[in-house]
Amino acid sequence: MSDGINQFVNACEVVDVHEHHMPEVALSRDVNLLKLFQQSYAAWTNYVLPSEPKATSSMISAATEPTTWEALAPFLEKSGSNAFVRNLVGGIADLYGVGDNGITRENWEAVDASVRLRHKDPKWPIEVIGRAAIKRIVTDPFLDPLLDPRPVLGERYDAVLRINAFALGWHAESRDHNGNSGHTLLGRLGMEVKTFDDYCAAIRELVAGCAGRNQIALKNALAYDRDLSFDEPNEELARQAWGQMSPSPGARKAFSDFVVDLFCQLAAEADLPVQTHLGTAIISGSHPLRIAPLIERHPRTRFLLMHLAYPWSRDLLGMAFVYRNVWLDLCWSFLLSPSHFKLALHEAIEVLPDESRLMLGGDCLHVEETFAAIQSARQLVGEVLDEKIASGYFRSRNAERLAVRILCENATEFFAMS
Repeated sequence: MSDGINQFVNACEVVDVHEHHMPEVALSRDVNLLKLFQQSYAAWTNYVLPSEPKATSSMISAATEPTTWEALAPFLEKSGSNAFVRNLVGGIADLYGVGDNGITRENWEAVDASVRLRHKDPKWPIEVIGRAAIKRIVTDPFLDPLLDPRPVLGERYDAVLRINAFALGWHAESRDHNGNSGHTLLGRLGMEVKTFDDYCAAIRELVAGCAGRNQIALKNALAYDRDLSFDEPNEELARQAWGQMSPSPGARKAFSDFVVDLFCQLAAEADLPVQTHLGTAIISGSHPLRIAPLIERHPRTRFLLMHLAYPWSRDLLGMAFVYRNVWLDLCWSFLLSPSHFKLALHEAIEVLPDESRLMLGGDCLHVEETFAAIQSARQLVGEVLDEKIASGYFRSRNAERLAVRILCENATEFFAMS
């Protein structure tokens, strides 16, 4: 990469539009080197999707195990070529001064001691975020969808309201893949729900209260609970699911479809974007084209579609070209495959109708992985822009303008951040 664009990109502040920073993890004082791997995407190398959500939730609540080389070796040796692993190792090496050799059999004990020491310091997360030059963060605290992040995580944080538990709330005992009950969450807000109509009214009140909880978007992660084919609302069939512990598959789907449609309607009325997980999850149902009818039914709703919908990135780019109410969050995709990300970003720059459409985030639990993710994103965005300059597609000033938009300005405008 040329020094000019590299220096420019590295000097840009970042508005990070997607993390999973939660007090249970981000503020934990009981963190060692092994836990950084276990609570990162590197852990995805050790189990089969779509069990990821349950595995992630259980790892958050699990006791911290002592770090040993035998526990680290499956990540560093067996899966050492994996991009998730490479990213985290690189971030840890930078933050803890490990050097070019990374984490090895010879130095892991010293690195582990440094991680444990730094995590005893309550200022460490703030320091890491500062070193990454991240000025604002939008977090999805999926263990508590009602969390107001600012009192616990700090003033640079905003949150999203994850809607999964409410879309599956046909019964008080029904829960989403993270164990959340829509009825319990509404009860925490003092809302008594006895009927289907009560429930719909409560959802309206829930969305109206987002600003008071510093929630600046809705988050649809239902790709981990069901397929993403959201049909036209069928209220009669949706009502048949209400109060049933095990409604019929048709009634269950109709209930979820109806609630998601209601959230999209309310999002438009409140001018709240809807982040939507696409791609790897329950992969048979998470193709981006499955959500196209929902996008078409809600032309006034702004959809922020995530992860480059890997492995269907070209289909996603086609949607973003056709639908003017679609924006793209590049989060996670550059962690999964840097080479695929670069190809997709080259095409996105050429295809998207204007320069406002791209944003990025880290999509991580620990600040070390967030630091590594944002550093990787800077590197890859810079490489793509440098290649665009070298080919004659851009002049330097065009590349610099787009870099600022991707890293910071687009998110600031999209979420109306002050």
